[in-house]
Amino acid sequence: MKDNFVGKLFVFSAPSGSGKTTIVRHLLNQEKFNLAFSISATSRAPRGFEKEGEDYYFIDLKEFKNKIKGDEFLEWEEVYRDNFYGTLKSEIERIWALKKHVIFDIDVVGGLRIKKKYPDKTLSVFVKPPSVDELKIRLKKRSTESEDKINMRIAKASVELATAPQFDKIIKNYILEDALKEAEELVGNFLELKQ
Repeated sequence: MKDNFVGKLFVFSAPSGSGKTTIVRHLLNQEKFNLAFSISATSRAPRGFEKEGEDYYFIDLKEFKNKIKGDEFLEWEEVYRDNFYGTLKSEIERIWALKKHVIFDIDVVGGLRIKKKYPDKTLSVFVKPPSVDELKIRLKKRSTESEDKINMRIAKASVELATAPQFDKIIKNYILEDALKEAEELVGNFLELKQ
C-alpha cells in the first residue's frame, strides 16, 4: 500500500427495502476495492441479532445528544422521534487509519450531508426500487416490523425517492445481478481501478 493514501467515501442511500444493504455487503466482499463499512451510531435499541460495534454503535439518547453538542458527528439525523442515527467522525478516521476507503449504508439526508462535507472524495449513489408497491412487499417479507412501522417507512420512501436526482449516480435495483454489476463498475471507476 502506498504512503500517499487518500481515503475515499462511498455513500449508498435509498428507502428501506431498496436493496442497498445487499449491494453494500457485495461490494465489501470485493477485495480489490479495499473497503471498510462505516458503522453508524443510533439511539435505538438493538433489533434481533444486531451486535454492538458490528451493526451499530448503540448509544443511549442522552449520550447521543451530548455527542451532537460536542460536534462528534460527521452527520446525524432524528429519523423518527427520539430515534437518532449518525456517523461519528472517529469512525471515518478509524477506517482511513487502516488505509481503507469508507462505504456507507445510510439514509438519504445523511448521505447528502456527507457528500456536501467531502464533495471531491465522495461518490454518492441512490439505489432506486422498482416501485413503492415493491418496497412494501419487500418490507413485509422481512417480517421484522409492525404494519405501522412499515407504513411509516413507505410514507418516508416517497419523500426519499424525490431526492434521487441530488445523488451522483442512480442504480435501478430491478434485477439484483445487474444492480451489483453496476455498483462494482461505479466504485471501480471512482477508485480509477483498471477494470
